[in-house]
Amino acid sequence: MGLFNGTHPASFLLTGIPGLESFHSWLAGPLCVMYAVAFGGNTVILQAVRVEPSLHQPMYYLLSLLSFSDVAMSMATLPTVLRTFCFNARSIAFDACLIQMFLIHSFSMMESGILLAMSFDRYVAICDPLHYATVLTNGVIAGMGVAVTARSFITLFPLPFLIKRLPICRSNVLSHSYCLHPDMMKLACADITINSIYGLFVLISTFGMDLCFIFLSYVLILRSVMAIASHEERLKALNTCVSHILAVLAFYIPMIGVSAVHRFGKHTPRYVHVLMSNIYLFVPPVLNPLIYSAKTKEIRRAIVRMFRRVKM
Repeated sequence: MGLFNGTHPASFLLTGIPGLESFHSWLAGPLCVMYAVAFGGNTVILQAVRVEPSLHQPMYYLLSLLSFSDVAMSMATLPTVLRTFCFNARSIAFDACLIQMFLIHSFSMMESGILLAMSFDRYVAICDPLHYATVLTNGVIAGMGVAVTARSFITLFPLPFLIKRLPICRSNVLSHSYCLHPDMMKLACADITINSIYGLFVLISTFGMDLCFIFLSYVLILRSVMAIASHEERLKALNTCVSHILAVLAFYIPMIGVSAVHRFGKHTPRYVHVLMSNIYLFVPPVLNPLIYSAKTKEIRRAIVRMFRRVKM
């Protein structure tokens, strides 16, 4: 079979970090550590929420959804990243690349939606605490999870078909060690206006709107907190938001950085683009369990109790 089958390549070639190919074997070690922390940390949180009755609350159910999306994101990128860096096995079938692209973008959008749901949880807990239990019932939390998942699937379902309709004949070499929609569409030798417009629409209508509503929720939270007379009570209320704020920053700052580099850094070295994308995909799943374990004493206590029972 030739390299190109009809208007599509039979396979794509993935790329590690351009210019640092000789260091790929050295970079494989830190990558494996990051994946181990992401899988281990998020799995521990999922198990703690499952077995600890004290964590059967809306905030922790949403945290378990966040951990699930982080595990899923890591699983989506793991096979190609480790094959590229550890074994220099760069080839990936065209259809497999489409599937990976869909999964990466879907789980990323799910994480954004979950962070928005968590900001709503913090808003209700601080601004309307008397109705917290009646507003955020188990049914409402389950509905949020279904809505976030459905939004990701429905919004991104057209992406593989938008790529598949394009004749790709310029090259079959991708810029990353995984498949992304912007990377794949740039290889097309046809008009990609529809792909670009749809990609921008998805970015603004989902990630952009999520970030705006998260910001709005914290404006309302701050207004409510400032109305509290006691300084200690104000700090106590704000302290319940610290973990979520850090998770939002860990997710959105790399995303904004990647967008800025792609939009305005046309003369920036390629390895900067790749490193920024890697930070965006790899860092949040690593940081989130560390943030919530370090900043949330209920999570710490539950994890300690869980491991004590295992030892017994």
